[in-house]
Amino acid sequence: MAMSEQLPFVTPGPTPETLTIGGDDASVEPVGKEPRGYVATLGLANVGVLLALLTPIVVGLAFKFQHISSTPEEATTALGLTLGIGALFGLVVNPIAGRLSDRTTSRFGRRRPWVVGGMLLAFAALVGIGFSPTVWVVVALWCVVQSGVNMAFAAMNATVPEQVPVNRRGFVSGLLGLATSVAILGGISLANLFTEDWLRFVVPGGIGLILVVIFALLLHDKQHPTRPSTPFGVKEFLGSFVFDPRKWPDFGWVWLSKFCIIFGFVGVASFLPLYLTAQFGLSEQEAITIILVSNLAGTGFGMISGVGGGLLSDRIGRRKIFVLAAGVIMAAGLLLLGFATDTTMVIVAQVVISFGGGAFFSVDTALATQTLPKTDTTAKDLGVLNIANTLPQSLGPILATPIIAIGATTAIGGYSLFYCVGAAVTIIGSLLVLKIKGVK
Repeated sequence: MAMSEQLPFVTPGPTPETLTIGGDDASVEPVGKEPRGYVATLGLANVGVLLALLTPIVVGLAFKFQHISSTPEEATTALGLTLGIGALFGLVVNPIAGRLSDRTTSRFGRRRPWVVGGMLLAFAALVGIGFSPTVWVVVALWCVVQSGVNMAFAAMNATVPEQVPVNRRGFVSGLLGLATSVAILGGISLANLFTEDWLRFVVPGGIGLILVVIFALLLHDKQHPTRPSTPFGVKEFLGSFVFDPRKWPDFGWVWLSKFCIIFGFVGVASFLPLYLTAQFGLSEQEAITIILVSNLAGTGFGMISGVGGGLLSDRIGRRKIFVLAAGVIMAAGLLLLGFATDTTMVIVAQVVISFGGGAFFSVDTALATQTLPKTDTTAKDLGVLNIANTLPQSLGPILATPIIAIGATTAIGGYSLFYCVGAAVTIIGSLLVLKIKGVK
């Protein structure tokens, strides 16, 4: 269908003015202010997608495997395997979906088909997981969930540099970072409300789908300026996963820094239910209660550091110092969690981690968009950057099992060693941000 045809959706608010930067390989930066309602619907959509994804990661999958596995050790192994393989699917799908989204010339827009289509796919797989009686079916369907969610995220996150001016991205980044805490808190609340496995998967998925559809309907989606002149061949496929760090060194340092910080952060939520039941002898319901309380407290502090950090970052025009401070704070929280002697210390540790995480996510998106290669492949480049987000989610759970097993044979303890490794890698990631030269 011709690109000049009208989109079948009403687009609210004015389109932001644009400023063209560069020459033949120019990108278009918005100036002024983003379209009315964009930030609110984007924030809600992020909460919805993360609710569908993180509720299983934080609570649902761990207890699902406890219910369908014969031993606790089998449940731990199954959880690590599922999260690891699923994250690999997300790693592959995200940049490919981003690249295809960049090239999309649909009458429904450039990003909208991938946002809605990906979430529909994820919801269908979550329904299947809820009713699955076997480990391997859960593993397979979780790979589908990760694929669908990453399709949606690749296109959704690409709308930020297309819609939001640079001097507003710290604020928007802070709100998007807050979405993670809200989604985790909402997911734990739902898990506490529902005891049946299928409801713990279907309800978060359904809420996520509704919020994503609302975002897509109201999005002022920009169509591709021209039809792609070359087909999507093997070269384009392989190019979906790479960039030239010599040409774009700042983008490379952002990638490495993000990888390390997410690697340290990833183990907290995924293995916390198993940690609480193994370390403190809590029942399933008691563990959920502790996780809920710790996230209630952590969300409040995450809101302060997230929104406040984003606004302050915009005001002073600096990003790196926030990443550095956030990494140190998160590492301190991980160490406190690893050596907790009671559940009160666990709650305090989660508050510290949430405060650091809020500060990190408050500038993460803003920093990333300010170091993107200046090309017309925004979603593809954000997809490459998202590998730094998904690869640790794959390696972390896979490495967790041997690390915990090794630690169990020493005086330090299995989970304590796991959280110490996470803290060390987080510190390294926060220091790497100092190598970035083009952004303060």
